[in-house]
Amino acid sequence: MSQISILLAEDDNSLGMILKAFLDAKGFSTTLCPNGQEALDCFNSNEFDMCLFDVMMPVMDGFTLAKQIKSTHPSTPIIFLTAKKEQEDILEGFSIGADDYVTKPFSMDELLARIQAVHRRCSYVQSSPSIFRLGNFTFDSPRHVLTNGEETKKLTAKEAELLLMLCENMNNTLERSKALRQIWDEESYLNARSMDVYITKLRKYFKDDPNIDIQNVHGVGFKLVVK
Repeated sequence: MSQISILLAEDDNSLGMILKAFLDAKGFSTTLCPNGQEALDCFNSNEFDMCLFDVMMPVMDGFTLAKQIKSTHPSTPIIFLTAKKEQEDILEGFSIGADDYVTKPFSMDELLARIQAVHRRCSYVQSSPSIFRLGNFTFDSPRHVLTNGEETKKLTAKEAELLLMLCENMNNTLERSKALRQIWDEESYLNARSMDVYITKLRKYFKDDPNIDIQNVHGVGFKLVVK
């Protein structure tokens, strides 16, 4: 397997160097940047498999940095590393398209497990050979692409994972607990709220096609109904 390249943005130099040394020792190729603007410049001139961003950074904060990257590379996985533990901050991170949100202080083993889980989930979507016809849309799951005529939308990794699970259970109920365990690794209130955000995004993409409906199945999960 090729080496996984990680872009790390952390303004605390001591913590940044410790994280870089740990990740490099675990077999990753890690590039460390001290602020959001340098990280954005570095991302635009190199190729990375994953991003780890502190939120509170000088010049450009992590949320702004993630929005910039997701606007051009929506399938690039992003994990936030931050001391911001308020619920609204966590939900904002997920609404931007974060794949995980790790609050400080954290153990190195926990971070490694979360990186591996995000990479595993993203690899699962990318390796799927499935292409689905959904009303007027075509969903190419390996490429994270949703096409409607000449209009093409690149989905984020989590959007693609969730839509793939809905497609695999088309016209049947996808259990909320199953999706949370597979995509978010665990069932929790915040993860459930995050999933609701992504369901809302998917509904918005299909809103102009009356043949497609993502229904709530009360107390159980969701159902992708395609006429």
